[in-house]
Amino acid sequence: MNAAQARIPGPTEMLRIQCPHCGCRDETEFRYRGDASISRPLADAGEAAFVHYVYHRNNPKGWHVEWWLHVSGCRAVLRVVRHTVTHEIHSVTLPQEPVDIPWEAR
Repeated sequence: MNAAQARIPGPTEMLRIQCPHCGCRDETEFRYRGDASISRPLADAGEAAFVHYVYHRNNPKGWHVEWWLHVSGCRAVLRVVRHTVTHEIHSVTLPQEPVDIPWEAR
């Protein structure tokens, strides 16, 4: 095995996200926008609340609710329920639609 083969991992699969407007697309058309399960603090919450909101994140193992932006398509913000280990996508919804979260994520 040469050095180039040692650095290149085996075949990987790309996420395929089902955009409600554009259909099934490769993950390269989207940008991850963050955790959709947390809420921004109120404006008068104080500096400590905002520091916690911006810098303190859980690193969940299992189902996770995320925001994704379809930058190379319709520019819609989407709520994606994705498994952080298997990368299986359970559901994709628009922000105003109810989200279907697998029982493990609740």
